[in-house]
Amino acid sequence: MRPSGRALIRSVELLGLATALLSGCTVGPKYVRPSAEVPQTYKESPDWKLAQPNDQLAKGSWWEIYNDSQLNSLEQQINVSNQTLKVQQAQFLEARAAVRVARAQYYPDVTASPSATRTGQSRNKPLFSGKTPTYNDFLIPVDVAYEPDVWGRVRRTVEAARSEAQASAADLASVSLTLHAELAMDYFELRGLDAQKQLLDSTVASFTEALKLTESRHDGGIASDVDVAQAQTQLETTRAQAIDVEVSRSAFEHAIAVLIGQPPSTFSLSPLPLTTPPPPVPPSVPSDLLERRPDIAAAERRVQEANAQIGVAKAAYFPVVSLTGSGGFESGFIGTLIQGPSGFWSLGGSAAELIFDGGARRGVSEKAKASYDQSVANYRETILMAFEEVEDNLAALRILQDEAQTEDAAVAAAEHSLSLSVTRYRGGVANYLEVTVAQSAALSDQVTAVSILTRRITASVLLVKAVGGGWNVSQIPPL
Repeated sequence: MRPSGRALIRSVELLGLATALLSGCTVGPKYVRPSAEVPQTYKESPDWKLAQPNDQLAKGSWWEIYNDSQLNSLEQQINVSNQTLKVQQAQFLEARAAVRVARAQYYPDVTASPSATRTGQSRNKPLFSGKTPTYNDFLIPVDVAYEPDVWGRVRRTVEAARSEAQASAADLASVSLTLHAELAMDYFELRGLDAQKQLLDSTVASFTEALKLTESRHDGGIASDVDVAQAQTQLETTRAQAIDVEVSRSAFEHAIAVLIGQPPSTFSLSPLPLTTPPPPVPPSVPSDLLERRPDIAAAERRVQEANAQIGVAKAAYFPVVSLTGSGGFESGFIGTLIQGPSGFWSLGGSAAELIFDGGARRGVSEKAKASYDQSVANYRETILMAFEEVEDNLAALRILQDEAQTEDAAVAAAEHSLSLSVTRYRGGVANYLEVTVAQSAALSDQVTAVSILTRRITASVLLVKAVGGGWNVSQIPPL
């Protein structure tokens, strides 16, 4: 081996060793997850009966706890066809690609620009040697430029990009959870309206029979024109209420169509009244909420991203070290191009330090620290809001359960009162006004009972959403 070759190898080895040693330094604060106040138990827990299996929501398809095959089918279509979810998926892929871009800075830039030229010199040019006025030049150069990550700027940049991509993955899970919960709520609201429609249609049928009875009594000279008018008014008012339910039902049906990626004009759901109460939902322990809520995970990942940006800002205070190298082959004859004597090489290095910048680096560093403080506050606020949502829906379920029991008693009393009033009217003891008052009270209580049932089951959906569904922070990709 030629001495120049040995010297080249030694130079490369020394440069590699120096780069490895210098690259072990990383400036900036080491990331530690911010502390957050987490209660030992939920305020509503003492009054809330947990479901038997605490892992009831451990799977992704949390909506299956409602045992509704049609709901299950609709929920599955969100993952395939929902456009909002596709937007978030694309944003995650964009963030993941940004990690690859950041990691590319770990490696040198290598360029090759082979060329072939033929040159004819002027014989009248000054100092012309007269030997070769025309010659060829075949060149295969390879240039290498490398900025070793001496102060950890690249490592911090990669850390920030990775944290943002992980936050984007958690955002994707959060959007998915929200869309699935929104579909479930729209679905149960629609089923609640179906129950109202069924009740009102049944009431219309009853009021129609009552009108016929009143007209018969009027024809027999027992009932007055006022009684007939009151019966007619009660019937038409209830019929109008039954028709009006269709307006809200259509809106929920259209909303469901959009959620599953279908045009509303091509989608319909057959009536299916809501009858079953919500299943028990285990809220788990408060500390688990930090692992189960994707929005909390996203906020925590952005804290780490902001922390890494502080390191990037601090690295700007240190010199920029650059290593360059070039080599290749050059010859006037193509046959001798790839030969030892045709080879050439050079190695170099430099360090540049910004001496004066008018406070720009200090401003960038202060901005990074302020951004970190903001992300920490957002993280803690997200946790507080999560606990608020859980407490709200635990309280709603408990209170609505009590209200449902009371309302059931009110319905029973109203129906009994209506039965007595009808009996009194048929016996000629009471006028029809007493019947209409009892009818209105009974219908109002029945509609309220259906409304409470709908609110209970939507509150259970919101509780599932509040505890993160079946998601867990372990699902965040490592990237």
